[in-house]
Amino acid sequence: MLPGMRAKPRIAIVGPGNLGTALALSLAEAGFVVDAVIGRSRKSLREARQLAKRAAVLPTTDLGTTQSDLIWICVPDSQIASAARTFATKLAWTGRTVFHSSGALTSDELDPLRRLGASVASVHPLMTFVRGTRPSLAGVPFAIEGDPAAARVARLIVRDLGGSSFTILKKYKPAYHAWGTFASPLFTALLATAEELAASVGVRRKAARQRMIPILQQTLANYAAFGAPRAFSGPIIRGDVETVRRHLSVLAKLPAAMHVYSALAMAALQYLPTKSKSTIRKTLRPSGR
Repeated sequence: MLPGMRAKPRIAIVGPGNLGTALALSLAEAGFVVDAVIGRSRKSLREARQLAKRAAVLPTTDLGTTQSDLIWICVPDSQIASAARTFATKLAWTGRTVFHSSGALTSDELDPLRRLGASVASVHPLMTFVRGTRPSLAGVPFAIEGDPAAARVARLIVRDLGGSSFTILKKYKPAYHAWGTFASPLFTALLATAEELAASVGVRRKAARQRMIPILQQTLANYAAFGAPRAFSGPIIRGDVETVRRHLSVLAKLPAAMHVYSALAMAALQYLPTKSKSTIRKTLRPSGR
C-alpha cells in the first residue's frame, strides 16, 4: 500500500455505469468503504442508487466532496483523459491512487494526475458487464499496468475481491483488449449471426436461442476441459468439402453470415486440426479471392 494509506483504502467510483456499479457493490461486499459514486448526470446516479441499495455509497456529481484514498475511473475510454484533466483541480493528489478500467488504453491517460503526485494504473477486469446484470468478480482475471505502487494496491484489492491479477505491458494493451473482444462481444455477434440464419428458415430468434443453449454449453465445457483443438468438431475437422459447399450455397442469400462463416472457417484451417485444408481453402475462396 502507499505510505499512510489504510489497509483497505476508501474508494470513490467515477462513472456509475454497468461496470462502475457492479464494482461498487463488489468492493462494498469485500469490506471496502465506497464513500462516493460519482456521475455526470442525476439520471445515471438514480440508476446506480437503485442497483446499489445494499452498498453504503454516496451518489454525487462532485468529486471535490470525497475524502477517498483511491479514485477508480470507470467512464468510457474516450472520456478518461478529459476526466483526468478536469479532476486535476478538484483535489490534492499527492498520496492518492487513481485507476482507470480501460482494457485498451494505458495508465498514461492519467498523466495529469500522475504529474500532481498521484500513483496511477490501468486495472481492467476480463469480464462482460451489461445492463441489468451484476456478475461476480470471484475468479475474474484483472490486467494491471501502471506505476509500481498503484499496481501493488491493485493486486491487493483484486485479491480481496476474489479475483486474480496479471501484469500487462503498455505495448500489449490494444492486442489484449482485442483478445477480450473476441471472447465476448464478437462471440455475441457470432450468436446473433446464428440467430439470423435460424430466422431465415422460419425459427424465431427466441426459439433459436433456447435450442442453441445445450450445444453452446457443451462446447464451452469441452473447451474448458480439453482446449480448442479437442473441442473442435464438425465438417471442417473431417474434411467434408461437400458439406462446406452446401453451407456456402445456402449462405449466399445472407452475405453477412457468409462472411462470418468464411472468416471463421479460414481461422479453423489456420489454428485447428483439419483435413482437406487445400480443397476447403479453395472452396472458401473461389476464383482466387
